[in-house]
Amino acid sequence: MNTYQRIVLAERPSGAVQASNFRLETMEMPVIGDGQILIRNHYLSLDPYMRGRMSDAKSYAAPQALGETMIGGTVGQVVASRHAKFAVGDFVTGMLGWSEVGVSDGNLLRKLDTTHVALSAYLGPVGMPGMTAWYGFHQILQAKPGETVVVSAASGAVGSVVGQLAKLKGCRAVGIAGGRDKCDYVVDELGFDACVDYKAGRLDADLAAATPDGIDAIFENVGGAVFDAALARTNAFGRVALCGMIAGYNGDDVPIRNARTLLTNRLTLRGFIVSEHMDLWPQGLGELGALVASGQLKYRESVAPDLAAAPQAFMGLLQGHNFGKQLVKLI
Repeated sequence: MNTYQRIVLAERPSGAVQASNFRLETMEMPVIGDGQILIRNHYLSLDPYMRGRMSDAKSYAAPQALGETMIGGTVGQVVASRHAKFAVGDFVTGMLGWSEVGVSDGNLLRKLDTTHVALSAYLGPVGMPGMTAWYGFHQILQAKPGETVVVSAASGAVGSVVGQLAKLKGCRAVGIAGGRDKCDYVVDELGFDACVDYKAGRLDADLAAATPDGIDAIFENVGGAVFDAALARTNAFGRVALCGMIAGYNGDDVPIRNARTLLTNRLTLRGFIVSEHMDLWPQGLGELGALVASGQLKYRESVAPDLAAAPQAFMGLLQGHNFGKQLVKLI
């Protein structure tokens, strides 16, 4: 390869993300220096947090720079190395962005063992989404056997792991997802006890039927009506792990109409960003990797065919069109 392709942020979106917000560029292959590694990326991860980075509004992280490679997690293989700890042929994961290749100094680059875990899984259940689920479930929800855990976006990369962790803990796991196919997958394949289809038009009634003993813990990815319905079913001293607010990612305000339950039910609500807890990643990833390798933790992927397809796949992700972890295949 003498050239490679990347996608940069061409302009900041106003409202919903558009294809025109991105630009596909062809670049000359970089030449690495001492202490650097050249990686050929095999898969790119698409995640909802990227929508927030596309905005220049104040947030927990700096906004994505215009004209620069879009941020994103990747897995790939070292093709050239002038770094003592990385050799040609090593599989690695890092934040090399929407690009076919990346250069790293080794910082935040992690070697991968693909003997028992597929390479792509390191962007899903054994990557940032899995760690998000692991941290929110174990560190915030702290659910006990017999308690009811409700998970929104239950068929997605994060929610699917939360529900399976809940079942392994002996909890009742109830998912909320969009469409019968997704709900059937959540129950029949992932082992949740029930799944509510929010698109069926009976959200409150169906959630009540699925949680006869109320809700002890909520893992929230969506916000809006889905979150309000779950809050209305909470038991006293319930816990909420607030992971995402997909309903408001286009800049819309997402009010909590049942906010009064936070007081009346003495709920604990905690928002979190999993990258702020890197000290726990070795433990969490070790446990998740073992579960995937043994077949106890299942996952599903939606894979876009190439880098040029990434913008459309990302827009689909924000609209709930993906089924499981959304990836882009780069090689």
